[in-house]
Amino acid sequence: MGFLNWDFTMKNKLKFCIGFLLTVFTLNLYAQDKSEFLKATLIEDEDTLSYRILYPKNFNPAEKYPLVLFLHGAGERGGDNEKQLVHGSSLFLNQENRENFPAVVIFPQCPSSEYWAKADIVRSTEGNTFRFDYSGTPNKSLGLVMKLLDQYSQNHFIDQNRLYVGGLSMGGMGTFEILSRMPNTFAAAIAICGAGNPYSVGNYADKTDLWVFHGAKDDVVDPEYSKEMVKSLKAAGANVKFTLYPEANHNSWDPAFAEPELLTWLFSNSK
Repeated sequence: MGFLNWDFTMKNKLKFCIGFLLTVFTLNLYAQDKSEFLKATLIEDEDTLSYRILYPKNFNPAEKYPLVLFLHGAGERGGDNEKQLVHGSSLFLNQENRENFPAVVIFPQCPSSEYWAKADIVRSTEGNTFRFDYSGTPNKSLGLVMKLLDQYSQNHFIDQNRLYVGGLSMGGMGTFEILSRMPNTFAAAIAICGAGNPYSVGNYADKTDLWVFHGAKDDVVDPEYSKEMVKSLKAAGANVKFTLYPEANHNSWDPAFAEPELLTWLFSNSK
């Protein structure tokens, strides 16, 4: 009986050790994957913008690649140049996607005290309301993103006919605003659980294809904001797709990133 107890105990210990090693290996692999997004900083006068950039596998500067700009949500703001990779980066780090869709991918980070979009926000227990005013200059952070995009798009290895922008929540709001401010720039855009100024869509409706996503049960950004944007875009002649997930709350980015045709659609667009 003592032998059986010893054998059982040793087997459990071995299982624990193997499980622990696999966990450590997985965590290391995760860290290594994220580190493929190189850390960088844009310095403009006295202002700085932290960002991460992913180059294609076997990057060849003599070739031309599409560029993807992705704007994170409010929860990923900060100054660590890390949190902006929480949502969305895995999609572009996926090895099959990197092989099938080689691209330069940029994830900038908005400081904690700032906001991508120029928005007046009223928060309440009955729901948040958003009003957007794109007149005048953009918020500092979005202005820096626009300068960063200008710099990278001038590189000879960037295909200027295949510039894409996307974002979720606050980043979806930033996506609609940057489209309005740079109407001749992007071939396609993805806006997830965002909102925008429906009166601004005429600037870019006939120039950029869009795919808009939202959760029907979103209690942070009402899906009516996306519906209103899509309605205005269609009225202005835009080529826009709209996916409303019946059971999704604010995290509609999860099913959106899982859409099997998302990247195929995105990278098929060209100016």
